[in-house]
Amino acid sequence: MLIDKIKNRESGIIVYGITPPKAGTSTAKITDIAQKQIERLANQCIDGLILYDIQDEESRTSVERPFPFMETLDSFDYSQNQLAKLNVPKIVYRSVGKYSESELSDYLSQATKTDGATVFVGAASKKQGVTLSLKQAYELKQTNCPEFPIGGVTIPERHLSKGDEHIRVFEKMAQGCKFFVSQGVYDLNASKSFLSDYYYYGKENNIPLVPILFTLTPCGSPKTLEFMKWLGISIPKWLENDLVHSQDILEQSIDFCEQSWKELKAFAAEKNIPIGCNIESVATRKVEIEASIELLDRIKLIG
Repeated sequence: MLIDKIKNRESGIIVYGITPPKAGTSTAKITDIAQKQIERLANQCIDGLILYDIQDEESRTSVERPFPFMETLDSFDYSQNQLAKLNVPKIVYRSVGKYSESELSDYLSQATKTDGATVFVGAASKKQGVTLSLKQAYELKQTNCPEFPIGGVTIPERHLSKGDEHIRVFEKMAQGCKFFVSQGVYDLNASKSFLSDYYYYGKENNIPLVPILFTLTPCGSPKTLEFMKWLGISIPKWLENDLVHSQDILEQSIDFCEQSWKELKAFAAEKNIPIGCNIESVATRKVEIEASIELLDRIKLIG
């Protein structure tokens, strides 16, 4: 069970991440999308399904968004209704800044009745207006349902520039986070440096480490690559060159993601750092979604 693995701080947790259909999608189309997702994942041996809660991140960067922002269906409602037949624990994201205290409280009261977990996401930038801060959301959760498993988001690439990502993680752990999901990983040095500081800080301060789930996402086109960079995923220039000039960008990105997981797994195993894996597709093209399933199959074989 996912929750037991989180509580036991186990390595090897494997989850798959999806985004609900766009708001305004017809009922028939939503049903069709959900059915395809169920069929795609029904026979996959995964520990959990992540459902993202998308927020407009325009304030985070001055660079124009490659794809227009569109609201999606509520991730919790979608998980409980359209994906009810998918018998796997759901990890529901909540971008807390767009909810009121009562809305978040209502969500938590319903979510605690499930066998899943939640991940709180803060504002995309300090410029973004919010109704509820991440700190307030953590306090609300601790007051209303202290035993309900909650996770946080970590960005290893940020560690290269600021050097304090491990401190952010420990601060969130102090506020109740029992696991973390990373942003998409394409910079192994950043992830290893983060894990190293995470390990030694925990050792020096006698703080048990919680699982870090590294996100792997295939890249199937230069347009997807542009979008990934806009999202803040750090892609080394040499790798960007190789992908753009590759005869099969999708296959090469899958190979890179697979090798990245092998290296991260070996690095973490030496120090007994609990890590896991989250596979996703940031693109909605069928070929890229199918590639993410291929990557999932490869990751499961590695273990």
